[in-house]
Amino acid sequence: FSKPKAQLSFIIMGKIEEKLSEMGITIPPCVAPKGNYVLSVRRGNTLHLSGHIPSTPSGLIKGTLGDNLSVEQGYESAKTCAINILSTLQAELGTLDKVAQIVKIVGFVACTPDFEQQPSVINGASDFFVEVFGDKGQHARSAVGTNALPLGIATEVECIVEVEE
Repeated sequence: FSKPKAQLSFIIMGKIEEKLSEMGITIPPCVAPKGNYVLSVRRGNTLHLSGHIPSTPSGLIKGTLGDNLSVEQGYESAKTCAINILSTLQAELGTLDKVAQIVKIVGFVACTPDFEQQPSVINGASDFFVEVFGDKGQHARSAVGTNALPLGIATEVECIVEVEE
């Protein structure tokens, strides 16, 4: 098992970090897990990342799609999850340039029983990964609706990433 190297005193400013800066995206600091788990497990050149939540400097993005959140708000929530995933990747790898491929993401959407646009919501994460990594951001995906997520959050995204040795 491997834990993110959050104790690193520096992060390498690679091409992907420069691109994110040009996009106006700030990668937040990597946070410790809130339970008995690790943020990532590395086996060879594959990283399995735990679910990441839509945490922003102003708090969590909370709500239920089909009730008090629009598809657009859900899309932004999923994108925020993806940005937080980059924080864990950067802490683990030192630079996002070591991402060889986003292999798969699984997105969870808190929604009403009649809500059917989970894929449109999770596109927030998918579109972001493709925008940042290009072809390396193309991935397999599942988008799942559920009646509730931890802390009342709107979305949660986990992923599998191939990394350079």
